[in-house]
Amino acid sequence: MVQSRPDQNDLERARQVRRVAVVLAATMVLWMGAQWLGGQLGLETRFVFLFDLAAIAAFVWAMLVTYQIWRGRRG
Repeated sequence: MVQSRPDQNDLERARQVRRVAVVLAATMVLWMGAQWLGGQLGLETRFVFLFDLAAIAAFVWAMLVTYQIWRGRRG
């Protein structure tokens, strides 16, 4: 059985998938840590809301990149 090497597009797609996975995992951990820390420090709601907005922005970015990856595989 002959194994072929992955082409450059497959390698780039794999990098994008890894990047999305890292961003999703890091966002969840940082967001949960920020929520806990905000509660411990008694931060005002408006400051804690900034953490929520940053997490939402990261999730939207991950969703857009995932959509691009999906479209790239179809085409």
